[in-house]
Amino acid sequence: MLAALLVTACASPSEIVVLPEPSLPEQETPASKPYILQTRLRSIPFTIQVGAFSTTARAARFAAGLQNQGLDAYYFIDEDGLCKVRFERFEDKTGARQRALELQDAGRIDDFYIVQPASPTRQRNPRFVLRNNLVRTAHRFIGTPYRWGGESASNGFDCSGLTMTVYRLNGLELPRNSRSQFSVGVPVHGESLMKGDLVFFATNGNGRVSHVGIYTGQGKFIHAPGRGKRIRSASLANRYFKNRYIGARRYF
Repeated sequence: MLAALLVTACASPSEIVVLPEPSLPEQETPASKPYILQTRLRSIPFTIQVGAFSTTARAARFAAGLQNQGLDAYYFIDEDGLCKVRFERFEDKTGARQRALELQDAGRIDDFYIVQPASPTRQRNPRFVLRNNLVRTAHRFIGTPYRWGGESASNGFDCSGLTMTVYRLNGLELPRNSRSQFSVGVPVHGESLMKGDLVFFATNGNGRVSHVGIYTGQGKFIHAPGRGKRIRSASLANRYFKNRYIGARRYF
């Protein structure tokens, strides 16, 4: 189990910065002309991946060991069903490989791969691809238990730990807590919501952001709901969420 988890709640006392309302989004279909994806978040060009474990417990223990050594490690369930570990961020492949070789020589890791989780930059429609990738990644974690301050599939996620991890696996560095995530995005009107946008709620009764989920289309979102519950899909039309909805944010 991961031991070195951040113990911040979904919200922190950071100030909320209200950004200008965006223009209506362009029509986005796979047939759109090529362009370069613009994002408000820092990308993760290269990272180091180690291990391919058959159980989440083994992957979590390995990730915890790396965290205890001061490495920014996290594990995830890949599309092939195996549990893998990634850590650190590098601007180029050479730097990532040099760091991995140093750790290997020191006996801290064994075999490794240098991977590029970064979002697509020049494709037929990179936004279309990235939105669907974010939703597909979020779906992999449905059924994982909630854990306050959590950000791993073994110990569970809190709401912002889930969104941060999903974005990180797709190459974007989303801030850790929900209020910071709310502050760095561009506001999106409800009728303009698209897959991969984040939806925010005030669930503590004080009118401030305290909960976040990943919009998956058709009025649905995936979120880590609370103690004793598991990550699940929910509807924005549900009375509880409708009455506590604050707004949505987009990052690319």
